Formats: sequence, C-alpha cells, structure tokens
Amino acid sequence: MKTIKLLSGFALVTLLFTSCYTEVLVDDFDDTPSISLNQLLNSYELWYVDINQTIGYGQTPFLQKAFTVSFRNGIVYANNNLVGIGSQGGGFGITIGTYNAYNMILDVFHDFDGLETFDVYQIDYNTIELYNPFNDTSYFLHGYQRSNFDYDMVFYDNIHYFLQEYEAWEKTYTSEVGVINEFDYENFLQFLAGGNDSVFRSSQDSVGTNVFDLYWDYTGVYGVGNISGNMYLKTLTLDYDFFDNEHFELSVINDELIELYHPSSGTFYEFSGRGYIQYLRLADGSVDKTKLAGDKLRKQKTDKKDNPRVNKRD
Repeated sequence: MKTIKLLSGFALVTLLFTSCYTEVLVDDFDDTPSISLNQLLNSYELWYVDINQTIGYGQTPFLQKAFTVSFRNGIVYANNNLVGIGSQGGGFGITIGTYNAYNMILDVFHDFDGLETFDVYQIDYNTIELYNPFNDTSYFLHGYQRSNFDYDMVFYDNIHYFLQEYEAWEKTYTSEVGVINEFDYENFLQFLAGGNDSVFRSSQDSVGTNVFDLYWDYTGVYGVGNISGNMYLKTLTLDYDFFDNEHFELSVINDELIELYHPSSGTFYEFSGRGYIQYLRLADGSVDKTKLAGDKLRKQKTDKKDNPRVNKRD
C-alpha cells in the first residue's frame, strides 16, 4: 500500500513539474525575431520581389516597378530595369529613396511616390513579407547575396519587360539568305508597357527616322514564349490580322540588340534599341515624370487574391 502511495506521489510531483515547465515555455514564447529589423533587412544584399506571390488588390508603385530592392545604410536601391541588371550600381541598381526600420515597421521615403509604410514579417530564413496596411496588400521578397543571385534567370524570365525598355526597336540588319516576305517591310517595332503587356506597334518608316517622328502603321498583340531546354532562346509571335501571325525565334545579343529568326522564310533580322527608358531616374539623376504615370507600373500580378493579413498595429 505504501509503495502505491509513494508511486502515486511521485507521479503527481512529475505531473505538476511538467505542467509548470510547459506553462513557463508558453509564457516565455516570443515570436519577435532575435535580430532587429534593420539587421534582418541587411542580412541579404538583394531582395527579389516575387510579384506573382503578391496577396491583395492594391499596388505599391515602387515595388511593382522593381525586380530587386536593397536596404543599405538608410538608402533604398532597386533594379527597375533589365537593361544593365547585374552591372548597374554594382548589382544593386539605382537609388530610389531612403528608409527607416523600427519595431518590425519599415518606412520607405520614395523619391517620387513619397512615404510608404509596411509591417514586416519574417516568413522563413530568406523570405520576408511587406504588408502595406493602407492598401491591404502583401509583397513577398526573397533574399540573396549578389554573388549567388542569378541575374541571367531574372533577365530571360522577363524578356517581355526588356522589350519595353526602349521607345522603339529599329531594324539594322536583314540576312541575304531567306525568301522575300511581308515582314521585310517592317523597319520599327515597339512593345508597350502598361496595363496590357501584350501590345506592340510596327512602322514601315525609313531606317534612320527619329523614334519620336515615327508613324505607327499597325497595332496588334504579341506574345513571348519559352523553348524547352534552352533558357536563352525565346519565341516571339506578332499578331498581324491582315497577313496572319508572324513567328520568330528571339535571341538577345546584348542589352540593346536582339536577333529575330523567321523560320517560315529562313530570314535573320537584327533590331537595335532606340530611346532607352530608365524607370524612375534619367542618366543625370533627375526624375523623369513622363515615364512614371500609373500605366508604367509594368509588373502585374497574374493571380490576385484577397489578403487575410489584419493590421495589428496599436
């Protein structure tokens, strides 16, 4: 009988100790990151803006424009353009404003858009969520160091944006091989940025015409597709209603020169970019407001979803 009482007493003490220990663990649990927000933002040199993970129906303009953002000593940098990505600003891009980080709140003072404020949540070791309580929209950023960031992947995965970074593409070469076809007469192409990323225009004006003096003969839709097994080669389809679609294999020779191979005629064309559009700033550092209208956000969410995030600020 005594043995049973002793064992029961021991079990009771063990149970009480376990309960107290569990209570201490629960009471002491703290979901605040062990490092400051500024340290978290600086833990990676580049934050890739995954636009397709965005939750919510609002838009924060500077994040819609950016492929990457960086937070360095109070300065915000962004790679807004694919032209020069990886080399511009040492890989960081251009300066777009300043920031202040405190208590998991990030205030960004954008050079053009003004103040944007976010609640910051650490999702995993290299992912953060920037929640904008004023438009109930969350952006998800993935952290990388410049040394292991695949600039080529970003470039070739977003070729349709690259095509939009010039006012026009001028035909500068046509191969001697290939049969005569209707596209031989097209000397300029333009790929428009804005709410509809699939609009192109073409012109038969003489080579050498100033891009701002061009008469656009035709406006249609276009599409860029992947070729299995070759990241560096794309398909380009131009929808010409009056003489059917034109299909090409698209190769990028450098940041301002592309090659279009026309399989149906066997002709190679080269087009050179004219009138580079730098998003946010001009080469002299001044703000180009004409390029920053609402229809210049470029990057659009492909799957809009309601945002379950609740503003928890006091």
